[in-house]
Amino acid sequence: MSTTTVHPMADINTMLRRNLRHAQRYPGVSIGTLAMPVIMLLLFGVVFGKTFKAGLGGAGFDYIDYLIPGILLLTVTSGTMGPAIAVCTDMTEGIVARFRTMSMFRPAVLTGAVLGSMLQILASLALVLGFALAIGFRPNASFGDWLLVIGLLVALTFAFTWLAVALGLVSKTPEGASNIVLPLNLLFPFLSTTFIPLDAMPKGLRWFAEYQPFTPIIETLRHLLIGTPTDTGEGWVALAWCFAIAVVGYFWAQKNYNKGTVA
Repeated sequence: MSTTTVHPMADINTMLRRNLRHAQRYPGVSIGTLAMPVIMLLLFGVVFGKTFKAGLGGAGFDYIDYLIPGILLLTVTSGTMGPAIAVCTDMTEGIVARFRTMSMFRPAVLTGAVLGSMLQILASLALVLGFALAIGFRPNASFGDWLLVIGLLVALTFAFTWLAVALGLVSKTPEGASNIVLPLNLLFPFLSTTFIPLDAMPKGLRWFAEYQPFTPIIETLRHLLIGTPTDTGEGWVALAWCFAIAVVGYFWAQKNYNKGTVA
């Protein structure tokens, strides 16, 4: 009887273990995933924190509390480099061609990569949050709010991991895969409300920041964690963006993987 119909979970588990072992053997990308948000947190929250506090809200404004929701999103996007490079490497080095000749559940390769990357990103989120608490982050979220925060971060991680896998599959080299995700790591986080509110931005930048996907996600996290006011329905907008990104990433990845080419 065919393995593809009898043992899909076993094949997915095998691919998951394979990706986690690769992460252990090559920890550089994982460390980089954690280093970027921590550096941003130290730079903007500790080094420039008093300057931002004075310029944005004065004595009654806690910039660390304002900053952390955006840093959590940055932690997720920083983790996109790993899966993009991993799937591109597998495609270019021919390991996927070997998997195709084996009797195994076909979607297991990508599913294992996504699950392995999600576990690493979620672990990074926990570490970044712990570090934030250590340097002064004081959320006032209720137990229910924390459950919503965790759910949104998991949905966000799922969506961006599938998008990263799709981008890795259309890259011709691992170096190209590391570069193709840079807009997710740098452009969109900086052109959102990660570091400053909308009303502090120039008009043209404010329009872009307001209507790109990162801002409603950050503002929803900020509302849940520290109780900032938010527009009615912004949480649903954040979830809609997560759903849209996940759908695009999943079907784009499956299409390119099934073609069996990198182009």
